[in-house]
Amino acid sequence: MARQHNLMMHVPSSSFVSFIHLLLAALVATAQNAPSQVRVGVILDLKSPVGHRRRTGIQMAVEDYYAGHPASATKVVLHFRDSEGDVLRAASAAVDLIKNAQVQAIIGPPTSAEAEFVSHIGDRAHVPVLSYSATSPELSAAQTPFFVRTTANDSFQTAPVAAVLRAFNWRAAAVLYEDSPYGMGILPALADALQGVSAKIMDRASVPSDADDARIDAVLYHLMAMPTRVFVVHMLYPLAARLFRRAKKAGMMSEEYVWVATDGVGGFIDRLSPEDVDAMQGVVSLQPYVELTDDVNNFSARLRERSRLENPSDADVVDLTLMRLWSYDTAWAIASAVEAASVPSPAFQTPQQGTALTDLDRLGVSATGATLLKAVLATTFDGIAGKFKLVDGQLQLQAYEVVNIIGKGARTVGFWTPEFGITKDLSPDSAKVLKQILWPGEPRSTPKGWTVSPNGRMLLVAVPVKNGFKQFVDITVNSTTGETKITGYCIDVFDEVMKSLPYPVSYRYVPNNDSFESYNNFVNLVRDLEVDMIVGDVTITASRMAEVDFTMPFTESGWSMVVTVQKDTSSTMWIFVQPLSTSLWLASLAFFIFTGFVVWMIEHRINPEFRGTPWQQFGLIFYFAFSTLVFSHKEKLESNLSRLVVIIWVFVVLILTSSYTASLTSMLTVQKLQPTVTNVRELQRRGHYIGYQEGSFIKSSLTKMGFEESKMRMYSSEDEYADALSRGSANGGVAAVFDEIPYLKLFLSQYCDGYMMVGPIYKTDGLAFVFPRDSPMTGDVSRGILTLAESEKMTKIEKAWFSEPGACRGPSSAAIGSSSNLSFQSFAGLFIITGVASSLMLLLYLATFAYRERDELRAAEPTAGSGSVSLRKLRAWMQHYDRKDLRSPTFKTWNDESLRNGNESGNRAPSPRWMGEGSQRNGATSPFSVSVRSEMNVASSVEETPASDALDNSSEQEEEGATINSLEITQSPSFVQSSR
Repeated sequence: MARQHNLMMHVPSSSFVSFIHLLLAALVATAQNAPSQVRVGVILDLKSPVGHRRRTGIQMAVEDYYAGHPASATKVVLHFRDSEGDVLRAASAAVDLIKNAQVQAIIGPPTSAEAEFVSHIGDRAHVPVLSYSATSPELSAAQTPFFVRTTANDSFQTAPVAAVLRAFNWRAAAVLYEDSPYGMGILPALADALQGVSAKIMDRASVPSDADDARIDAVLYHLMAMPTRVFVVHMLYPLAARLFRRAKKAGMMSEEYVWVATDGVGGFIDRLSPEDVDAMQGVVSLQPYVELTDDVNNFSARLRERSRLENPSDADVVDLTLMRLWSYDTAWAIASAVEAASVPSPAFQTPQQGTALTDLDRLGVSATGATLLKAVLATTFDGIAGKFKLVDGQLQLQAYEVVNIIGKGARTVGFWTPEFGITKDLSPDSAKVLKQILWPGEPRSTPKGWTVSPNGRMLLVAVPVKNGFKQFVDITVNSTTGETKITGYCIDVFDEVMKSLPYPVSYRYVPNNDSFESYNNFVNLVRDLEVDMIVGDVTITASRMAEVDFTMPFTESGWSMVVTVQKDTSSTMWIFVQPLSTSLWLASLAFFIFTGFVVWMIEHRINPEFRGTPWQQFGLIFYFAFSTLVFSHKEKLESNLSRLVVIIWVFVVLILTSSYTASLTSMLTVQKLQPTVTNVRELQRRGHYIGYQEGSFIKSSLTKMGFEESKMRMYSSEDEYADALSRGSANGGVAAVFDEIPYLKLFLSQYCDGYMMVGPIYKTDGLAFVFPRDSPMTGDVSRGILTLAESEKMTKIEKAWFSEPGACRGPSSAAIGSSSNLSFQSFAGLFIITGVASSLMLLLYLATFAYRERDELRAAEPTAGSGSVSLRKLRAWMQHYDRKDLRSPTFKTWNDESLRNGNESGNRAPSPRWMGEGSQRNGATSPFSVSVRSEMNVASSVEETPASDALDNSSEQEEEGATINSLEITQSPSFVQSSR
């Protein structure tokens, strides 16, 4: 020691100074390279074991971050404060952290109520507040921009809750919620979600967090009296555990009951005692889905070990897995955001104001708050709880897990994701259903979600007491036994529907006299819950639907009016054209002309009776066709083709004339009836009285149409309708009765003569059964009505009460006014037959003509005049067609007879009468020089006869003309040569 002391004493003073300088320089360099510290406050309930776990987990998150990022330029320094689970203490802790510790961000506090106060303080000081456990939707970045929710918003789980109800077709539910910001914040979003799946919230029951058993029992018994058996529970697990224990004691954890709980229950299963779990058997709940990866298991093991060392007394405390994971990711996100934004040391601007009354007034504004908030909102990473991503200042969840509490814990029965909804697992191809669920009471089938009678009593079904139209509802009382018997069409329909329901319904009919005055008062019985439903002839109207619910209608809809009829004495001079429609008249005329043309085409070359001047032939076409109407045609047909055409046409004419005669006879002889009134305006203009059925809504409808109430008269039966209409408006009756279509048809079926339904049909929705608003039976009964309407049972019921449809058609058929005219559609088949037959015969004739005359036609084409080839060919064909067909049997036989007659005449006289003197003298103009001439040339030869011979009667001229043609042929050289 002495030697060392001596050595030190001998060190030069200059070297010692240099050493000190080097040491100071190293210290300065180290201080310059040290990371900048960022202060972050953490508010926890440090009096609870769970608060101890949260503190340890947050510390581990910061340590793990900087262990993985050793070169970070910043470092988060945590400052913990204890809220002791109190809202004011949490607010005081926030003020202390900002004012004294000058933190640049705050993590916590644990509850929504505490977070609401702290978020407003942080928003005022521009200090971001990150909460991993405040789930109330009432907290939002829209109200406090510096509030960041690093957990799931409770409103997110309303969609999976609604999806569960939709999966089992439950249309109504009652909501039980905790009377706190946590419990009440979900209600608006839950109502919207249920409405999106056509479900309704039947009732909302709040339960204070400090409620005693008596208060909880009162709430449960109130809900037990409701028809719905589906209950949605949203409350934290301590209160939920007490609720289910009382529900089990009240018998509400048995069959028919359905309990769906939010993640306030499902996410805290690990904290429930065995007794609490036993009371929740069959409950379906939700919890945010977190994949249990190796990182999660590693962190959980390290957390338990470190907590055991730091807090040995908390070793057996059960901590919620999800919350400790979110708190870990929140601390990691703060460290990551601080590094990304290069947040400097804290700097607060002192408020520029006068007297500071409280610590809140003395809070400064953080200069780094906005930068840090922006960095936090942009932070994204894969945390141990899943993907950490903030949208609108809130953590986005990938999926919810649907669990069923059975046995000693919970079993996963499915998942819900925003993309696919309910699925069995998270694979894209998974079935969109849940696994088998064990419901409360372990029923064999899924509960229907409601009960017909909550207290087990028989349902009261009101029926109207009617004075008329008792086919709908008829109430009779046995005078001896006093027994009331209720029958009718409406009763039979309702009974059949009740039998078809998948569950038994016990009910009894209760006659009610309120229907006498107004059916609106009758419907109000259901609105006021005096009866459970109404069965009768109640019409669906908009005003009634505002008070009650209606099923699907079971009768046709609409209302109109019935009036008397009178004889129609009017007539017209053109009635003879009415039996046939315009189209049939035109079609008949066209086929008359077409048939005559076809016959002329076939007979023109071979039949002398179809030859002559053009005007004679044109007239012959019309005359021959129209003469078939009375079968007076005298022209002899030579061709079998034309005979077939005429035979078919005569058959058509026979049917047409017979039908025309029958229709015209009917128009002239059948009694024609017309309504006395045709429209509503006529009733109003003439000031007629009108009638309606008692208790009907039609009275108010008529008032809206402009009828005065003094002009309306009320009736109750079919007989009163008939009596009032027969007496008329001037004699104490009415001119028209307004009622619904079913009643009017029933009236007309009983009174067949003298009445008819006229005017427009005003639309209504028909008759239906009445239920209270939001009754779960309405949908089932509506489906039963549709099923019954599609079966034969409905037809049998209608026949039983209203007889066969059309059994008594009444005056409606006779009152049409006249028989309907005959249309072309009725005879289209006949016209097709005759048209096709005539066309085929014409085509066959033209083909035969072209083939037989082909040589003559080709020879005649060069001499057919000028023009194109087609024109000359057409002219040659027409000229040749106009000539007689001398090869036909008609002209051959005629020529032979004429030849014999001509020779005999020549022996008796030197010359025929028709030659005349002029013809004998002038041999050059002798008609014998022409071998074949048309009938036109014959006519010109006749004109050359003397005037005295022209005075002969027409029959002699025709005979002499025929002789001329015969002699011309026989005297011609070619004929003589051929004879030789």
